[in-house]
Amino acid sequence: MQTLGNKIKKVREIKGFKQEYMAELLGISQPSYSKIETDEASISQDRLEQIAKALEVSVSDILAFDEKVIFTQLNNKNASMGYNSTVNQYGITDNERKLYEDKIKLLEELLEIKKQEIEKLKGK
Repeated sequence: MQTLGNKIKKVREIKGFKQEYMAELLGISQPSYSKIETDEASISQDRLEQIAKALEVSVSDILAFDEKVIFTQLNNKNASMGYNSTVNQYGITDNERKLYEDKIKLLEELLEIKKQEIEKLKGK
């Protein structure tokens, strides 16, 4: 199950915002903002609403984090602003696709490392 901080982080990454940018919008330090994403700091309802506003999504979008909803909203906003990014059949831009491909590659590498660790442990 995803934590609230993790959901906030994923939305921020999809939006292409840096932690420093979010911290500045919220009037806090980057380390303080980082603690929000790692669930080291509790988040009040007011703070959650500020974060949602900064991320240009609703609080319910964060709480029910669904990548397709976020992609659609981002895509619709980009289209309404006249951005000409290439969008595929799933409603994501090339940059977003690249981000997810990179994440998948990293997860595959981590999986391979874990498999190797398991094999080592079986041999002992």
